[in-house]
Amino acid sequence: MRISQLDGRAVGLWGWGREGRAAWRAIRARLPSLPLTLFCSDAEAADAAALGDPLLHPRAGADADALAALEVVVKSPGISPYRPEAIAAAAQGTRFVGGTALWFAERADARTLCVTGTKGKSTTTALLAHLLRAAGVRTALAGNIGLPLLELLDAEAGAWAIELSSYQTGDIAAAGARPEIAVVTNVFPEHLDWHGSEARYVADKLALLTAGRPRIAVLNAEDARLAALDLPGSELRWYGRADGWHLRGDALYRGGEAVLDTAGLPLPGRHNRGNLCAVLAALDAFGLDAAALAPHARSFQPLPHRLQALGERDGLRWVNDSISTTPHAGIAALQLYPGARTAILVGGHDRGLDWSAFAEHVRRHPPGAVVTMGQNGPRIFEALRDAAAQAGFALRQAADLDAAVAEARSALGAGGGVLLLSPGAPSFGPYRDYAERGRHFARLGGFDPDAIAAIPGLGIA
Repeated sequence: MRISQLDGRAVGLWGWGREGRAAWRAIRARLPSLPLTLFCSDAEAADAAALGDPLLHPRAGADADALAALEVVVKSPGISPYRPEAIAAAAQGTRFVGGTALWFAERADARTLCVTGTKGKSTTTALLAHLLRAAGVRTALAGNIGLPLLELLDAEAGAWAIELSSYQTGDIAAAGARPEIAVVTNVFPEHLDWHGSEARYVADKLALLTAGRPRIAVLNAEDARLAALDLPGSELRWYGRADGWHLRGDALYRGGEAVLDTAGLPLPGRHNRGNLCAVLAALDAFGLDAAALAPHARSFQPLPHRLQALGERDGLRWVNDSISTTPHAGIAALQLYPGARTAILVGGHDRGLDWSAFAEHVRRHPPGAVVTMGQNGPRIFEALRDAAAQAGFALRQAADLDAAVAEARSALGAGGGVLLLSPGAPSFGPYRDYAERGRHFARLGGFDPDAIAAIPGLGIA
């Protein structure tokens, strides 16, 4: 659906975060006389009223009847279409679209490289943009990474590196669009509260491939779900196996050709070097010489809140991995410090994820300490109790991040070590988002939260 097709219809906006405001600006720029109903909180309603748009009508509460009174609702990504009120309104004919769908419908001319995956999608997208720019391609870096596509609706770029969350992957098909290249890093359970079940999460995540029908799909051969896919109509390019881009220890290979020693790259962990393989496969698919561009990964600036080394305080290395929202991410974080005395802080909003794999990992590879916190902290504590008893690491509980940091410092004592925030759970409740949680962690360590927060490279360059 193009924005022009909203003209003359009863249209609403649901959500007034950055995505919602971007949708309002894009619609208003093209349809200045279209009335818009805005579903938002009371505080957001006051913010919207201050814009002075007489045709923007804020209201609190998006119940089924109010949604059903509209023909089209432009929904922010964080709002699930599986909510009862949305399902009821859709059954009565209301069409829900996302801002990403509007952008794709408007920009059929764009050369798009879309990236998704349970983990690694932000780093992969940013690294992809970095290497495209190193090749001299004017590149947009946007999407879920922190810049809504609609904020760049009329901008021009030779390539669009777009991060998509599982909340947005269905927007491609909804727009009737087809990405030039789609990259998927991995798929394992996450965001079950939004999707309602693991099966629906997987289906929604893979909609970029199954419904989006990209011209070329770049897939991780080491992921069992991806390896089992059959995608008629899409050319498949695999990484993580011997005939494509893959790693042999620290050495990066394309097929049988050694290309680069990855030791020392600003990509902590084997999983991040795997993301580099994904990027290089996508660059090959885009028609560039990926092997020639690979050395430019040395100048990549790592993203904040992703295994971010903040510095040292009182003999402790502080590492901010606040983006970690699954137990699998916590395992990957611990693997970076096999010989260090590490205290990992875990817990947050409870989405019912299974912590048994994490428990098995810390039983076999015990850290110095695990401190649980937040809503699901008590449940994680119980899941780890036997592993702690068998492996001998300290297991402690805390109500919040402040108390968790204090417990971790106490557990590590004067011997130094790594203080690792890798919570394996969302930040909902105490924090607006993972970035605010990471900033709080930095502040507790005596680091400047503003200095560690910027995402480099957003926009067009």
